[in-house]
Amino acid sequence: MRLSGPVRATCLALPLSLGLALTLGGCGVTRIFNPTHSRRGALVEEEALKQLVPGTSTRADATSLLGSPTARATFDDNTWLYITQITSTRIGQTPEVTMQKVLVLQFEPNGTLKAIRQLDREDGKQIAMAPGATPSPGSEASFMQQLLGNVGRFTPAGLPGASGLGGGLGGPQH
Repeated sequence: MRLSGPVRATCLALPLSLGLALTLGGCGVTRIFNPTHSRRGALVEEEALKQLVPGTSTRADATSLLGSPTARATFDDNTWLYITQITSTRIGQTPEVTMQKVLVLQFEPNGTLKAIRQLDREDGKQIAMAPGATPSPGSEASFMQQLLGNVGRFTPAGLPGASGLGGGLGGPQH
């Protein structure tokens, strides 16, 4: 059986189109499964860090070279922290920390740089959550107390004491 021109062209174009679609579609599909990287925190340039010299540099020097610190120590205003973290996320997974660095600058009370320390993920410590819960007064109501506790608190619109759709809250009384 011999195919005519338009039918023959369609039969040849179909496999070529299908092959092209699979080839180009594969590029997009593989990109979807690649991890997405997110950078958070302060980006400290090594060149700028080398310009800070303990004993001579000041807080103003640190701010002009590195920018404002990410945080300051809770009980010591003379300790500045520059925190950098890179996370990687894949589809269906929680973000994973791939790189974490903390630059610690310690200053003398007069504002002169005292010391520079760099910490990474291995210097971190895992801290467990405290077990239990803090009790709060009034939260021990049973199901029936909660159900019956709302009876009478709502006045439908149109009844005496109602103010529009709000249901008796703060409107003029008749």
